[in-house]
Order: sequence, then C-alpha cells, then structure tokens
Amino acid sequence: MGSNYIQAFSVALIDGALDKDEGVRQEIAQALRVLGGRHPTLVLLACHDYLSKHSKLVQLHRIIILNSMEAIVKDTIDQLDQPLARKIISLASEEMTRSKEALPEWQLSASQLLVALGCRFINEVMEEVLQRFQPGVLPHIFVVHTLGNLSTANVYGMVPFLTAILGTMLPMLGMAKQDSMKSVFTIALGHFSESILEYLANLDKAPDPTVRKDAFSAEIYASYDILFNIWLQNKDPKLRTSVVEAVGQMSHLMPHDKLEEQLPRLIPGILNLYRKHSEHFHITQSLCHVLDSAVEMGSRVLETQIDSLLSTLHPQVCAPLEYTNHMAVKNHNEVLRCYTVLACAYTDRLVAFLLQKLEVHNERVRIGTLTVLKHLINSCSTQLEGKKLLILTGMKLTLQDNNSNKVKRMLAQVISAMAHHEYLELEGGEAMVEFIVRQCALPCNPGTPKPRTYDPEEVTEENLRDMCDNILNLLTTTVKSMQEVLWPFLLEFVMPVQYLNALTPICRSLAFLGTKALQANSKEPLLSNRTRDLPTPHALLTRLLVVSAFPYRGRGRGVSALRLLQVLAPVIHPQVAGVWDQQLPPLLQQLEENSEESLAQRQWEDRLLLLLSKSLETVTPGSESWSCQLSEEMTRHLPQYNSFPQEKGFLYKCAGVVLRQIPNADVVRKQLMELLQSVRHSESLEREGVAVCVGFCATTHLDDTLSKLEDFGKSEIFKKSASLFHILKDKSDMEVEKAKSTLILCYGYLTLHAPEDQILPRVEKDVVKQVLSHFNTKVLGIKVETKDLTIKLSLMKTLTLIARAVHASRKSHPCAFTQKGELLQYMQDLIRSEPTDTLRTPIRQQAIITCTHLLKLDPPLGEVDIFELIKTCMNSVFGLPPVGADRGKDETGVELKEREVLYAETLTALQDLLKQILFQDLSPDGLQTLFKHVEGWIISAKGWERDRAILTLSQLLAFYLEKLNVRTMVTFHNLGAIIGRLVPRCTDPLVTVRRSALEGVYTLLSIQQRYAGFAHNHRDEGVERLWTLRDSLDQSDSRVLFCNCSEIGQVIAKSIPQGQLHPLLFLLFEGLVDPQPNCSRAASVVINTLVRIRGSSLSDQVPELLTAIHSRLESISQEPVKMSVLQTVCLLASQNLAAVISCLLTYPLPFDRPTGEMWRSVAVDATLARAVLELLTERLDKQLPYEERRESLLSKAVVRLATLQPLAITCALHELLSQPEVIQVVGLLHPLLFSSLLVRVGSTVGVRLPKDLPNQSKEGRGIRFPRTLDVCSCSVHALRAMLSRSQNEELLQFVKEEEVWELMKSPETHHQGVTILARAMARHSTSHLSSIVERLEPVLTAPYEGQRVTVTAFFAELLNHRVTSDLLLTDVLISSLLRCLVDVSALVRMLSIRGLGNAADGAAGKVHKYSTRLLSAMIAGMDEKDDPDDRITLESMSGLSKVLAQLEENNVQPILINIALRIRPFFEKDEDRVRAAAFTVFGNLSRFGDGESKADFLEQVHSSLVSLLLHLNDSSEEVVKACKFALRLIGPLMGSDNVSAMFQKHLLEEANLHYGEFINDLAKHIISSFPEKINFYIMGNVSFFKSTRPEIRGNAVMFTGFLLGNLSQTELQSVSLEHVCGAIVMLLRDGVPSVRIKAAEALSLLHEL
Repeated sequence: MGSNYIQAFSVALIDGALDKDEGVRQEIAQALRVLGGRHPTLVLLACHDYLSKHSKLVQLHRIIILNSMEAIVKDTIDQLDQPLARKIISLASEEMTRSKEALPEWQLSASQLLVALGCRFINEVMEEVLQRFQPGVLPHIFVVHTLGNLSTANVYGMVPFLTAILGTMLPMLGMAKQDSMKSVFTIALGHFSESILEYLANLDKAPDPTVRKDAFSAEIYASYDILFNIWLQNKDPKLRTSVVEAVGQMSHLMPHDKLEEQLPRLIPGILNLYRKHSEHFHITQSLCHVLDSAVEMGSRVLETQIDSLLSTLHPQVCAPLEYTNHMAVKNHNEVLRCYTVLACAYTDRLVAFLLQKLEVHNERVRIGTLTVLKHLINSCSTQLEGKKLLILTGMKLTLQDNNSNKVKRMLAQVISAMAHHEYLELEGGEAMVEFIVRQCALPCNPGTPKPRTYDPEEVTEENLRDMCDNILNLLTTTVKSMQEVLWPFLLEFVMPVQYLNALTPICRSLAFLGTKALQANSKEPLLSNRTRDLPTPHALLTRLLVVSAFPYRGRGRGVSALRLLQVLAPVIHPQVAGVWDQQLPPLLQQLEENSEESLAQRQWEDRLLLLLSKSLETVTPGSESWSCQLSEEMTRHLPQYNSFPQEKGFLYKCAGVVLRQIPNADVVRKQLMELLQSVRHSESLEREGVAVCVGFCATTHLDDTLSKLEDFGKSEIFKKSASLFHILKDKSDMEVEKAKSTLILCYGYLTLHAPEDQILPRVEKDVVKQVLSHFNTKVLGIKVETKDLTIKLSLMKTLTLIARAVHASRKSHPCAFTQKGELLQYMQDLIRSEPTDTLRTPIRQQAIITCTHLLKLDPPLGEVDIFELIKTCMNSVFGLPPVGADRGKDETGVELKEREVLYAETLTALQDLLKQILFQDLSPDGLQTLFKHVEGWIISAKGWERDRAILTLSQLLAFYLEKLNVRTMVTFHNLGAIIGRLVPRCTDPLVTVRRSALEGVYTLLSIQQRYAGFAHNHRDEGVERLWTLRDSLDQSDSRVLFCNCSEIGQVIAKSIPQGQLHPLLFLLFEGLVDPQPNCSRAASVVINTLVRIRGSSLSDQVPELLTAIHSRLESISQEPVKMSVLQTVCLLASQNLAAVISCLLTYPLPFDRPTGEMWRSVAVDATLARAVLELLTERLDKQLPYEERRESLLSKAVVRLATLQPLAITCALHELLSQPEVIQVVGLLHPLLFSSLLVRVGSTVGVRLPKDLPNQSKEGRGIRFPRTLDVCSCSVHALRAMLSRSQNEELLQFVKEEEVWELMKSPETHHQGVTILARAMARHSTSHLSSIVERLEPVLTAPYEGQRVTVTAFFAELLNHRVTSDLLLTDVLISSLLRCLVDVSALVRMLSIRGLGNAADGAAGKVHKYSTRLLSAMIAGMDEKDDPDDRITLESMSGLSKVLAQLEENNVQPILINIALRIRPFFEKDEDRVRAAAFTVFGNLSRFGDGESKADFLEQVHSSLVSLLLHLNDSSEEVVKACKFALRLIGPLMGSDNVSAMFQKHLLEEANLHYGEFINDLAKHIISSFPEKINFYIMGNVSFFKSTRPEIRGNAVMFTGFLLGNLSQTELQSVSLEHVCGAIVMLLRDGVPSVRIKAAEALSLLHEL
C-alpha cells in the first residue's frame, strides 16, 4: 500500500511540476527531491514511467523532471541498484538523443543526469553512450558533450576508456561539418587532456599506476593535427577559442619531437589569434601551456620564436587595464605568467628586450615594461641574479627622461622591488634613491590647480609624493641592507633648494639612520666617511634651523628637522650637545601638542632664536672663528631662499643673533654690509627680517651699526635720477622707495634694541633726522609727498618703535619729544586721506598705533587737538562698511580672511588710542568727552557701527574702572545718561552688542560704587548678578531676554541714585522708539521695573488707561513692548478688575488679540480669578449648549447650532485658564471646572456655529465668526488649558502622547479620547475623582446624547482602575452603567458593556455581587442585532473574558458549555478582532474546565483544537497572540504533559514561532498522547481545506502532512488515507500559489506511507 501512495504522490508532484508560479515549481522540485531521498527507486521509477508514457510532454516539463532526477541521483547515488541505473541511463540517453535538432536545455538536462550516474555506474553509462558513439557514424552532439564532462567528473573511471574513445573519435573529426559539432569535439578533447594530466599527476591514487603519457600521445597528436591545421582556420570565433583552449591542454601530451616540430607553426598560429579575437584570456592561457610544455622539454626551436612572442605579449601588458573587467585582469596575469616561464630559459633575451623597450618614449610602453620588470624582479630573483647591474643601468637611463606621473609611479614601485632584492647596493643604486627623493620633493601646494581630468588611473603629484614618502620610510626602517646605502648619502639632499619639500622624509630617515649608527658604533665618529661631498656642520645647522622656523610646512618638517639636529649635535659642534639635549625636547613637545593654526609663530621663532643664542654662548668663548664661519655660511645661504621670503626673513634674524655674539668689529661691519646689500627690498618679510637683524646687531655694536646704516644710505642704490616725472613713472625710483623703507625700518629696530643710555641722546639728532630725511623726497629743492605705501608703513612702524623706546626709558632718562605734535598731525593727515568706504591697507591701523605711542610722550596735547584726534580716528574706523560689503569680484576667500583680520586689528588700535586718551584724564568729565563721540554711533541703524561703538565704550568703561583710584567724593553726574543709552542695547539683534552693553552697565554700576565710597574689592550682590547674566544673552529666546531685562531693571532700580533716575527714564523713553525692536523691548521692560519698584505716581491714571488699553494694544507692533504695556495694565487695574470683566464680556467672538491679552491679564489676582471662574461655570451649566434646526426647508436633516452665551463663556474660560497665575485657583476649583468643561466638550461635538447673530453691545459690535472658529475646539482648548494649570506633568504628558485632544474633537473618536482622559485621571489625578463622579452622575439622564456618551465613556474607563474601589465609587459606577444598558444610543450601550467588563479589573471584589447581571449583560451583548460593526459583540466578549477571570466555578458551571458553544462560531469570522476575542474567551473558559464539567469541556477543547492550531499562523498578529493565550491555558487540561509543555515553552506571547517546526513536533506528541483522536484531528484539518482564507488552507494541509508523516503503519490503518491524500493532491491545483507550495511540502512529508 505504501509504495502505491509514494507513486501516487510522485505522479501528482510530477504532474504539477510545470506550475505557472516559480515558487511552486521550486517547492515541487524540492518535494520530489525529498521523496526521492527516502524512496529513490519509487520516485525515479515514477519519473521514468511518466516520461516514458508522456512522449508529447512539453519540453520545459521534461527538463524539470530530468533536473529533479539528477538531484535525486546525486543525493542517493550509493543507494541505487544496477537495474534501476540501467533503466534511467537508457531513459536519459533516449531523452538526450531523441531530437536530432539541438535543443540545448532539454538535452543538457539529460546529459547532466548521465554524468551524475557516471560517477558510480561508469561502465553502464559508457556502455549506453558508446552504443551511440559508433565508428564511422557522426554521433549526437550531446553524446560527445557527455563524454567530455564524464572525463572530468570521474577521472579515474574514464581515463581507461579514453584510448578507445580517442581511436573512435579521430575518424569522426574529419566527418564533422557543422561548427557546433566541431566545437563539442574540441571541448571534449580539452577535457580528455585535462583528465589524463590529472590522472598522471596522481598515479599514487589511480587504479592503474602503469598508465603513461605516451599511451595517448599518438591520438592526441593526430587530433591536434586536425584541430590546429584545419579547424583553427574556421571563421567561427567560438570554435577557434575552443580549439586554442584544447591545444593548450593537449600540448602537454604531445610527443616531444612532434611538439618540437610543430612549435614554429603552433606559436605563430596562436599569436595570430590575438588579431582576430577581442577577448584574449583563453588565447594567453593556451599560449602559457604551450610555452610551459616547450620550456619543460628544453625546446631549442622555441628560441627562434622569442622575438615574435615578446613583440606580441608586450603590447598586451602595455594596454590600459580595466580592473572592473574580470577577464582582462585574468589575461594580464596570464601574460605575466608567460614572462615568468620565458625568464626561466631565456633571461638574457628577455632582459635585453625589456631594457630596449624602456628606451621608448611612450607612456603606456614604459608602464607595461616596468610592470613586467617588477614582476620578474619579485618572481625570478634567481634567474636575474647576474643581470642586476644591467637592469640598474637601463633604469638609470630611464630615470633621466621626462616621464609622466604614471611612469614615475611605476618606476618607484620597481625601485622598491629592487631595494628588497639588494639591487641598490650595487653601482647605480644611489641614482634610484635620488629619484625617490626627487619625487618626495614635489610641490606640497601647487600654485594653480590643474584642470580636472576623468582618467580613473590619473596619478597626481600628491599621490606620487605620498607614495615615495612611504617607500623611503619603508626602505629606511625595514630593509636592513639599505642602511649602508642611505647613510650618509641622504645628507647630500639636505642642502639643495630643489629638495626643500622633501626634507620631512629625508630628515626622518636620516634621524632614524643616525640613531642606528650611534647605537651600533657609539665610539666611532658619526660621519667617519669623508669621501663624500657632504654639507658642512654650519650649513646643516643653518638649513635645519631655518626650516624649523615654519615647522608645519612641507608635511610637518619641523619635528623631523629638530630630531635630526639633535642626532647631528656631535657633528655640528661637540659643545652644543648638552644644550640641545635640554632645549630640543620641549620644542618637539610643543610642536606635537599644537597645529599650524594654534602655534604662536612669533613666540616659536623667539624660542628658536634663543636656542641659537644659547648655543653660541656655549661655543663662542672658546671658538670665535666658529661663530664667524656660521655668520658667513648664513650670508651665503640667503640667495637660496629668494623664493621663500618668510624663511629668508628668519635667516636674517638668525644672522643678527650671530653678529650680536661676535666681538670682532671688522667681521661685524663686513657681514652687516653684505646682509644689507642682499635684501630684496620689494619683499616686506625680508625688509622686516634685516631690520630685526640690524637691531640685534646694535645691541652690542651700536656705533658700527649706525655707521654702516649711514654708509648704506649713501650707497649707489639710493642714487637714482632726480626728475619730477621719473618720480611718477620710473620703476628704478620705485625700487629706491623700497630701499628707503628698509633703511627707515632698520633705524626703528636699532632704536628699540640699542642700549638706552647710548641711543636716547641721539634719537632726534641721529635717528629721527635720518628717518625723515630718507622719507621726504626732494626734486629740484622741492619737497614732494611720496605715494609709496611701503615707505609710509615703514615710517609709521619706525616712529612706533622709537616712541616705545623713548617711553620705556622715561623714568631713567626723561626727555621731551619736540616733534610729537608735527608727527601726530601727519598721522591724522594719513588717516583722513584713506577712503571711508573700504579698508584695504593697514595705513589706518598703523597710523592710529603710532598716534597711541606718540601720545604717551611729553609734552601733552591740548583739548582741541585731542578732540580732533578722537573725531578723526573714530570717524575713520566706525563708519567703515562690514568686511564683505566691499568685496571685489576677483577677491579670493583667503584675501577676504586677511581683510577680516585687518578690520579687527584696526578697531583694536582705535580702542587702545581711546584708552590712552582716557588714561590721561581719568574722571567723569574725561569719560564724558569720549562718550559724546561714541553716543551717536551707539544708536546707529547700522549694526556694524553699533557693534564697534558699544564694544569700544564697554572696553573704555572697563579700563576706567581698572585704572580708577578715588581719592575724594565725586558725583558721577553722567551715570544715568550712559546707562540709558546702554540698557536698550542689552537686547540688540547682535549678540556681541548685547554682551558689551551688559558689561558696560555692570562696569558703570561698579564705578558708581567706587564713587560712593566702597572699596575696590567690594562686591554688591545685586550688581554681581548682572555678570552672571552674560551667557544667557547669547540666547535669542524672547522669554529669556525678557527675564534678563527685568533683572537688569531691578538691579539698576536698587543701585542708581535718586538724582540720576530722571535722566535715566528720559533716555529710556527715547529707547521705546529705537529702530531695533529688541531694544524697544528692553527700554519698556526696564521702565516697567523702575515704575514698580521706585514709583507710585501712575495710580491716579488707572481709569483713563482702561478705556485706551484696547486701541493702545492694537497700535503697538512690537510684541515685547506690548507685553510690558500689558503688565503695566495689570499693575494699574488690580483694584478695578470687576469693571474690566464687565467690559470684556461684550467683545466680539472670537476674541481679537488685544481682548484675549486683557482677559489673560485679569488672572493675576487669585482671589478675584476664583470668583470669576465660579460665576462663569455656574452660567455655563445652566445654558442650553445648542439648538437643533433643520438644515434647510427642503432637507429633513437636523443640524446643531451653538448658542452664543455658553460659547462666549467657554472662550473667556480658555483665556483665563491659559495663564499660569491661575494654578492655585484651578487646584481649588478642580472638580467644578473639570466636570463643567468635560460636559461642555461632549455638548459641542458635531455642533456648528450659527450663521447670523444680532449685535450684542451698545457700540454695535456684531458677532464675527470666521471659518477657522470651531465650537468643539473652543471647548477642548478650555479643558486642555484647565488641565495644563493643574501642574500634573505626568497627566499632561500622557494625554499629549495619546493625542487625546484631537480624538475628542471628532464625533467618531470622541469617546476614545474621553476614555484615555479618564485613564489618565485614574492614574495621575485621583484626588478629585469622587467629587467629579458626583457632579457627572446626573448627566447620564441628560437629554443630550453627546453628554451621555462622554460621561458613560468616562465612567466605563474609571471602572478599569482599582482607585474606584479605594474611593468607594464602584457601586455608584456599576449601577449607573447597568441603567445605561437600555439607552437608545448603541454607542452608550457599547460603552456601558465595556465599563461593566472593566469592573473585573478595577473592582474585582464586586464582581461576585453582580455576577449574574454581568454575565447576562455580556451574553446578551454577543447576540446584539443592532451591531453592524461588531463593536458591541467585541466588547461583550472582551468583558466576558475579564469577568470570567474573577468568578468561581459555581458561578459559571451551569452555563459553561453554553458559552463555549456560543463562542465557537466566532472562530472563523472575517473580522480579525472578533476571532481574537473569541479565542481569548475560550482560553479564559479553561479555568472552569477542571471541575464537574471537565469531560464536556474537554470535548469542546478537542473540537476547537484544530482551529486554534491553524490560527496560530493567522494573517493577523492579534489572532495569533489570542491563540497562543488560549492554548497555553487549555494545555494543562488535555491530559498530556508533552503537549502542555510545548504550549508553555513555545507559545510565549512576544516570541517568534517557527510554525512548521512547531506543528511538526506537536504532531508527534499529539499522536502519542491522543491516538484515538488522530483521525478526528485529520478530518478536522481536511474540513479546513475549503476555508476561504488561503493561509488557513495552507496551515491545514501542512498540519495534515505532519500528522500523517509521523504516524506508524499501524496507526495509519485508522485513517481514511485515500480520502485525505486525495484532498491533499487536490490542493496542488489550488488557485493560490502559497497553498500549492504548502501542499507540495506536505506531500514531501508523506514518504513513510
């Protein structure tokens, strides 16, 4: 019987194998494979018979069956017997050769089946195949194909047949006419050759180890003759490819003499194919095989083919390689393998060829040649051992050419490979190193970016440089043999300028190598080999010190240079080692802790100069000549830095430090003149550098320095033609101006650094006179104003330096600077001459700085002169537009940043000047003098002008306080005026202005305290509070600014003297019309604060202000000012609130903004607010909420229109409750407000606005109802505002997250919103619930359905919480809801049932008391007829589950089976929630199934079990969870520990269930536990085969399959197998693919039938 079922299943699966759905086809194939794995004979026979009987079966169907047979054969090859194998072999052979035409997919499937069988039944397969492979008859194409595949699939089985096969095949080759036949012969021959080679390579594993290659050589050669000489000439490219692949494999088997004989034709023949084919991989692979064979046998003929081979292979390796093209990459690798093979025998020829190709000036050729060379160096090191010098020579020549970056990259890679194989130790190796260093020196930041290219293989200079950096580092640190090559050779690259950019890797390598050398030979000199032309110690010191001055350039060369300097200390001078060991580590640490942006450049240069100075102090006492040589070396180095002006400037400073240490005056004079003559005067950095150098030199050689400067001023460079016209246009005269600039600057630094006692007596006579003489140009005796910017800047810088020097010595050498006034006037002229609309030169800044330093000198200036100086400088700076406003079209971002810095420095210079002026008159009058100048700028409409002015004033005040020293009591008479200007600016749109203004106010109040007699260290708590507000001013939040202004006002009110209050208020009132809204706000807030604290004079104006408030609020456009006015209203109206309320009640709806603001303002006083709220809620409860009217005369539809009075009260309540001040009142009136507003919300759901209403006031104000006004929204907003004032954050957060307010507005979701609100109240606000319930209970009998729905929903949810029991509300709530069961509203009835069900959760103790009425209500609810959406049914079942959980068996036992029977029809309902609820109720019934009714209930369990298990894989997640719940509960009742344990373990609610595995395991336990129920369960499943839901049908058939698949033969006898299996087979034709898939899977489970 069993075999019949397996055959039947197999036939059914085979029959359905050609399903239209791909997923079904795959599952059927898998089912066949599974059945075949258990019953290979039956299934394979079924397939065999099916194919045999259905000769006209469509081709695709046959292919699927054949593929399934192949899979079964592969899985069960060892289980098949020979007769069956013969039958399948015969069938497959027949299928393969039935059609003479080529039908590849069908014939290939049959061929693959034969190959699978041949892995074991090789003799049988060969017997069958060879019958169709007869001599003299051209075989079927797939017969040959099968033979070829068999040879590789079963090497040891096939090779013994190959001699005969080859003998039979040879004559057929000549008979093949079609290209497809030739191709399959060719492929087969290739496979034959491959299998023979594998056989010969593994003779130890072969069945016949006596087999030799020559046994096949004759046939292989004969085949080769036809393939190569005839078929290779075919036009079909695929055939040619097949031939060349086969020939490559066959070459290993050909007789050596024949191969030698064929090579002159074979190799050219293969090479010719390159021209005919675009894809070269197979050709190259074949060629490699041939070359390997030829080299292996020591061919002599091959040498004659070398030239043609190399000339053909070389272009391929030179061709661009697309790495995304897999075949191209493989071909490239094969070409390189060919070179490797050739290198083994023809090294000389190959190297000569490659070196010759290196001479070709073509990028691709060189890259390809270098690629081969690198490959050979790495892979053929033994063969190339004697060719190293030759390769080095060829490489050296190539390095000298102008190569592209791509070629250079390849050269670098080759050099790296050579270094690892000890090439560079030979002669010519240093040239390779030099090449690497040259690439390391490529520019770091190219001046002009190159145009973008789209070459994916592009190599930028940056790429090349970084790669060579890495190569040099690797060669230094990892290749031990390279250390002798690189040290000290790399030192030769430190000095040449062209290698400056390579200093980082060079110094890093040298430092590493030097350290290694010291460690290896600590007693030997570091540079004992003097045969090289290495740089001198002075040169090394100079270069390394200069490049360290800018340590982050050249990829961070400073660290490497300093480390090398430390290593070379013994070489530089033995005495400096100790100093450098102490000084260099801190310098290195500073570099590592900073970046280019954070490093203070000037301080860094000073530290390096200090290092040099200390080093000279260590060396000079005993070696003056060493210092002189260093000075000469530095002078010689100067021209090298002409392209690096910053480095050259620093070198000048170094030279000055050296000259300062040299006592020999002759040397100093000589060097100083050379230095002056070496300057390029057009470079500002060089001018600055040589000037500092002169200053350093003057420290110890003042007279000689002055003398040389005078000589330099008389030199030829200053003697140019003196023509008036030439001054304007002669370029050489412009150079004279630059030279004069240098000379003038030298005098400035000379004065600064020279000894005070020597220079001060000579300043005006020898220095200033010389400076002015060089600055003023005379033509024909006429003084001409110079226009050169450089000389002007040099003059100002020099005058500043002179003033600094004179001022610094004022105590030890006091003197009057007689030319001070004249110079100040000239500086002002320069400032006035600058354009007022732009700042592009530092003239303004430097002139102001010069004025600041000149002011410090005696004699002092008069008031008029100071006034004019302040005005000139302030107008020149404050009025400038912001830095980006005058940006030029061609101005770059870098230039713009430079100008930003210039702007900032210019403003700082002005502030320093004003501080100096204030310092000279540190009094209120002196402060007032400056304030008059600044005041107009403070209130400017232009932000940048305010910013500059307020910042300047703040800094002046801080300076004033810092320098203030009160000796007598003085009145600070201008305190109020200045504060009045500053306070509005505390809310300026610009944050910087705000901070500066607050700091100014703080400083002013601190100054006032000082004048009031407090000590300088006294800290007033109120004033100090201002300082803590600074950070909060950075925020733009208006509330924060409002609070800040209020605090500022309080501090001012408490601190300012009474006499200053009037001017302060006067200026603050001016601030109310400030053009900046925020500043008006600040003025109004501070006014308000001052009035509240310091004045009561406004109390008489309260009645007058009340009537004007509304219009005032409408006219004020600035919100902050308006808020202050409202607060003023609150202060004035606190005693007249009743009148204000009477007036506000008459305003139109909805309230306009001013009305709303006034409503909110009356909520300040808690007592009055309580009275108003009580009055409004009382009116609200007594008013009709709406009127019902017909929508139109023609329509019977009734609409609800809101009445006016309740709507107005609702809006007023919303305005009042929106204020935080009513929090306390709301707490006292919480039940009253909540119940009234909740009922009001229920009354307004779905209510519309009236269309027309009469005027409501004597003034004729009508009711305006815009479209945006919504009646229900007004009520919801009022309730929301009320709850917001309750300060219950948990409740508010809860309702916000649940979107309660939006739900309550909609008629469809209103009751849901009320439910959630009640839940929130029960959880987070229980203190008022009793009072709220008491007020809401009467509403259940109200005539308005909306009110009844609202209260019912609220009560229903309250019963869900235990707090109702705690508050003794349960009886009231249950009784109320029981009365609602007969309400005319279905929604009210549904909510009442929900509430009664909730009582089981919130009032479990009362359930027994009401059990009969509760159960009756729930059962009746399930039978509700007026319930189209099943809502009442759902609530009834949900409530029933809750109630049952609280009842005892005696309460339920009489109706237990009745409930179970009532529930079962709902298991298959279409509505997901109904099904889920029904399963849940059934699970809850299990509590009562273990008593007297156990037998009856257990029968219900078995009847429902199949449905429960099938719905475990329901499409609804809710249903799945319900089924899991029910099964976990009924499991213990079923009497099977295993079944129950599975339910408890796997059916966790949130766990993922693998349904198939679970049902399979469960079926086994069900079978063992309930054998008598098996047929019942199976038939139950079969009944679901006709379910309307596909997933249930699929689950049912799977469950059936698992049950049947796990039954024993004895147990199967009790099952109606024929009926069940027929039903499963029928599902293979189901209309839903997923069901068909499950049916096929189920059949695969029935392999034991």
